[in-house]
Amino acid sequence: MTNVDRSALTRRSLFVGAGALVVSFAIARHVPAQEAGVALPGSLDDAPFLDSWIRVDASGEITVFTGKAELGQGIKTALIQVAAEELEVTPDEIHLVTADTARTPDEGFTAGSQSMQNSGTAIRNAAAHVRALLLEQAAQQIGASAGTLRAEGKAVHGPDGRSIGYGDLASAINLHVEAQPNAPLKQQGSFKVMGQSLSRVDIPAKVTGGQAYVHDLRLEGMLHARVVRPPSPAARLVSVDASAVQAMPGVVSVARDGNFLAVVAQGEFQAVKAMRALAAAAQWEERAMLPDRADLPAVLRSLEREVGTVAEEGSPTPPSGAQVFRARFTRPYQIHGSIGPSCAVALMNEDGLTIWSHTQGVYPDREAIAEFLGMPIERVHVIHAEGAGCYGHNGADDAAADAAFIARAVPGRPVRVQWMREQEHAWEPYGPAMLAEVEATLDQSGRITHWNYDLWSNTHSTRPGGAGALLAARHVGESFAPPAAQLRITPSGNGDRNANPLYAFSNRRVLWHFLPDMPVRVSALRALGAYANVFALESFMDDLALEARVDPVEFRLRHMEEPRARAVIETAAERFGWADGSLPAGQGRGFAFARYKNLAAYMALALTVEVDRSTGRVRVVRAVAAIDSGEIVNPDGIRNQTEGGIVQATSWTLYEQATFDDTRITSVDWASYPILRFASAPENVAVHIMDRPGQPFLGTGEAAHGPTVAAIRNAILNATGAKLYDLPFTRDRVQAAMAL
Repeated sequence: MTNVDRSALTRRSLFVGAGALVVSFAIARHVPAQEAGVALPGSLDDAPFLDSWIRVDASGEITVFTGKAELGQGIKTALIQVAAEELEVTPDEIHLVTADTARTPDEGFTAGSQSMQNSGTAIRNAAAHVRALLLEQAAQQIGASAGTLRAEGKAVHGPDGRSIGYGDLASAINLHVEAQPNAPLKQQGSFKVMGQSLSRVDIPAKVTGGQAYVHDLRLEGMLHARVVRPPSPAARLVSVDASAVQAMPGVVSVARDGNFLAVVAQGEFQAVKAMRALAAAAQWEERAMLPDRADLPAVLRSLEREVGTVAEEGSPTPPSGAQVFRARFTRPYQIHGSIGPSCAVALMNEDGLTIWSHTQGVYPDREAIAEFLGMPIERVHVIHAEGAGCYGHNGADDAAADAAFIARAVPGRPVRVQWMREQEHAWEPYGPAMLAEVEATLDQSGRITHWNYDLWSNTHSTRPGGAGALLAARHVGESFAPPAAQLRITPSGNGDRNANPLYAFSNRRVLWHFLPDMPVRVSALRALGAYANVFALESFMDDLALEARVDPVEFRLRHMEEPRARAVIETAAERFGWADGSLPAGQGRGFAFARYKNLAAYMALALTVEVDRSTGRVRVVRAVAAIDSGEIVNPDGIRNQTEGGIVQATSWTLYEQATFDDTRITSVDWASYPILRFASAPENVAVHIMDRPGQPFLGTGEAAHGPTVAAIRNAILNATGAKLYDLPFTRDRVQAAMAL
């Protein structure tokens, strides 16, 4: 990551100008935690100074800074709650600033359901430390012990009734000190804000037509641009006669650089009409280079270049003569399918380049765009603005690069770029197709004795960090090549995320057959490899339970030793009423479990599906989840994320797959890439949250996706006896499986 340029205007210099005086404060001899060899909590380890996170100005106004972005997951609300709790104020007294390269700490990407465990933990500890400093300063001024004082309502109150406001105290405190690893956190029994279901602060503008998204941003003198994308990934622009387009009403300019072609106009619809005319005038040379979608498993096998061992213990090879059970599972390429096409606004002026983008990483995006444009990084300023859709690395960074490249040609005028629907579907980075093969043996008591799992997958992240990750940088004449994909096996996982089951197996081996070549552009789609891996693992657990003639929930519990995992499995089964096996005709029940990344939230899910045998249509009727996310900040937020994950994964599972021929992407609209509609949404979803006071925050946002796909598959099996191994479970596939 790139550090903020210290020669530029800093937040700290602004604080001083605003009247928040800087005066030294020390508790005995201050020893920086990093010098003492102690890791600071969460993201504090990378940005240890308190004033990177908290500002209290001379008027008592409190500003909190986070490098994480609001992506619709409700993180702004939860972070406000954490800060308000530790600073002893109400949530409406906190002003939160999210990802901005000129103002906030560099927290990399908002991804992997890590915002609470990283940024939330940092803000909570920083706020608790600031509260301690305020109490100590008040004690000095009042002449009382800090232990006799209490903080409340942006003031510190003494035992004799005297009080001093935070603003007055801030004038005597230096927050440019390193945080400490043992900040005095409040305990759950004293919480006033944490643990409460606070209404989301980002919702009102979204439901009232306010300025909620980057799409709504309107700056003075703003121009509108549209990009003409190539008709296929390998197309080359041979020629274009732009003279007629240049003469169209409102057109300001036409830009061409290599395969990059765009038009700039005064009005948005003028830009759209000019784009269509420019596309008709362009002559492209195309060539076939896309894989055979009809046989993706063979394609994936052929692309293997390296094998990495994700996990191994015992003697994975089954003994001679043992009965070995095997299955193969596949996942197609899938898209993010953001309802709002990617959009960004950029302005080039004498101060440099400013970009408003729904990027998930303002600092990495700044680095990539600076490299692309050949600009000093300190002259590029990226501000996060919410977008109408996300779910991983979609086209947001590419739209930002489009806008930046075009804005450089029209200095002094903001330029707004919005993609068209067909561009979003065809050009955003896809979630990689995957192949998984699993084999296992059972002993006489019905326990798994040997487990082998092989997965074939590309990397699941080509996020910005270099210009080659940006579409525009690949299309210009002096293009930037995408960085070579690398096999990296880490605790949180990538394509191998959740490939290693949490169950207790004495003998296991998990291998990642890595595919560096990516015939279709891919990157991070929500949950990365966990969706396909949990699908394979938890589906196979049901198949093995059938072979062992053991109830699926009991079968899982026999192999699970982790207490918190057992608790969510038991809770989901109990709240669902698993012991009562009666269901209406045509319905089936399914169960699945996973701990996301094997280190984030625990989640178990039981659900009921209805299968129409005459058409093959599958509908989720009822879902009951139990989730353990550690310390609870906003219960409603946890439920929102879990419910949303169940609905999204249901759409992926029953409907979604990208299609293409040997030259072009063919799933370019909602007709060719269908998604779950309201009429097919689950009738009822219940989420039960495990109470874990004092435990670390655990990532929640992507915990539901893997268990959902497997639970649906297992419920179809229960309803019909049909085993499904290939996603999505379209009507044709369900009917074909039932006919076997």
